[in-house]
Amino acid sequence: MEHYNMNLTLKVWRQKNNKAQGKFETFQVKDISSEMSFLEMFDVLNEQLVADNKEPIAFDHDCREGICGMCSMHINGRAHGPWHQTTTCQLHMREYKDGDTIVVEPWRADAFPVIKDLVVDRTAFDRIIESGGYISVNTGNAQDANCLPIEKQQADLSFAAAACIGCGACVAACPNASAMLFVSAKASHLALLPQGRPEAKIRATNMIAQMDKEGFGSCTNIGACEAECPKGISLDNIARMNREYIAATFSGSNE
Repeated sequence: MEHYNMNLTLKVWRQKNNKAQGKFETFQVKDISSEMSFLEMFDVLNEQLVADNKEPIAFDHDCREGICGMCSMHINGRAHGPWHQTTTCQLHMREYKDGDTIVVEPWRADAFPVIKDLVVDRTAFDRIIESGGYISVNTGNAQDANCLPIEKQQADLSFAAAACIGCGACVAACPNASAMLFVSAKASHLALLPQGRPEAKIRATNMIAQMDKEGFGSCTNIGACEAECPKGISLDNIARMNREYIAATFSGSNE
């Protein structure tokens, strides 16, 4: 693949904190390599800002390997950018060409208040996971994992749900700012396994209740969450969680 350099215009959301009024600021970046990642391009911009005695742009990052889910940027209207099932840190600048304008925003949701610039507070996800509680089944030590037979289809579905990295792209993509794809993935990877079945109903009701408490919107099956999820989490998980929730509601029991 041919390597080339480019000059770009960036329109980046700047906001001091959740109480301050934010606005877009325009920056010019020059000689950006097509082989850079999107975050490396932001590193270059921040080095330029520091050299000019200006405040660098705050953005989340950690592993830069598509694993941790922290690189939450809304790029030209799409969560994590234009590449399918790709996190921002794995997006490369060869997607763009010389002279392009790129608009970068934080996740937009009341439940994700802005901390600064492109960084949002996603601790609501942590509280939803905590509300799910623990499993009561004694799973034993590592060597005991194969003692409980599990159908491969169920194991594969559980593994696929557990691939959710909690980045929040589903919330950012959803016009209702629903967290249902995230919540259902976290509940499904346990509900699909025999170890997670005893608390499946109470887990579903508690996690949905906490999701509502955090201020996330309702799911209306638009499907933007699955389309923008960097790990391809399926809408089937939402259907599965709805069944768990309905079963718990009609049974009149959370046990």
